[in-house]
Amino acid sequence: MSRYKVRSAAGETAKVSRRGALRTFGAAGAGIAAAAAFMKPASYAIAGNATRLRLSWDEIAACNSPAAFAVQTGFYARHNLDIELFYQGASGQTLIQSIATDKTDAGIGLLFDWVKPLEQGLDVKLFVGSHGGCTRLLAPKDSGIKTLADLKGKSIASYDVASPPKHSFQIALAKAGLDPENDVDWVNLPFDIVGEAVARGDADAVAHLDPWAFAAKKKFDFHEVANTQTGFFDGAVCCVLGVNSSYLAANKDAVRRLAEANIEIHEYAARHPGEVAKWFIDNLNPGIPVADLEEQIASWTLHVHPVGAELRDQVKWAADDLALIKVLEPTTVTSEFADRVTVDILA
Repeated sequence: MSRYKVRSAAGETAKVSRRGALRTFGAAGAGIAAAAAFMKPASYAIAGNATRLRLSWDEIAACNSPAAFAVQTGFYARHNLDIELFYQGASGQTLIQSIATDKTDAGIGLLFDWVKPLEQGLDVKLFVGSHGGCTRLLAPKDSGIKTLADLKGKSIASYDVASPPKHSFQIALAKAGLDPENDVDWVNLPFDIVGEAVARGDADAVAHLDPWAFAAKKKFDFHEVANTQTGFFDGAVCCVLGVNSSYLAANKDAVRRLAEANIEIHEYAARHPGEVAKWFIDNLNPGIPVADLEEQIASWTLHVHPVGAELRDQVKWAADDLALIKVLEPTTVTSEFADRVTVDILA
């Protein structure tokens, strides 16, 4: 596990130590030179001893940019939290396992990544939403694919047999009246070439996450058939925060403060997408233009960060949707499941 230490405690230097040589930025094919990129030094005065919290995140997922921005600019410090960010790689399941095995205390992940492990007994509680709308279904403009119904008999590329983008648009297809398994052909391709593969005709459409989906749309001039912020997903949360249950039991007030800081930073990002984008590009060098990242941040539903009963309802809806495409066990009662895996942290 690569450790990204970004501390906000009084008198300390906030820094990201990055390791790695070269990544490929998804369908856009933009290289990420990651030899050594550092944040600017920063320190913050905190009343009393700040509570330490190890937070798992996916550094290369641009929708997590507000979280890192919040550490560097003191949002968490103002809530008396000493946050350390831990990069777990691009896999949501790896991120979730880091929390389950006490390598970290909490994490930010896609709701559709959380649900199945939670059904299977993962000892984590979901406590606040982050945002909505960072997943897209795209097709070439000359493909004739304009709506979900147009995908009947077509092939869709995604990066994993159980990826959240695949699940999202299987659900959308089912609700549009198609059989998401038999009416379309799902093609599994490497994460970083799915957009390019569609552009050269290896599949008819692509289901992917931002920033890779957004980059593919821009580079190949794809049509956006659907996304996870409109249509069937209007008002739905995309990413949520979960916390190890033992950490929650010992530090409930700190988790409450984390939830409040999370809401605060996403509201700030909604008002200042350019500032967050510039910080992310300057400090983490993801290999995409600032203007593109600003446009992405502005496009997400950053005001969608449910907590309490609203989060419970969103988790139930997600479980219902995953049951619709047979991801969950038929015996799972989704209302009871949502009650079990969420906590009303601001109550």
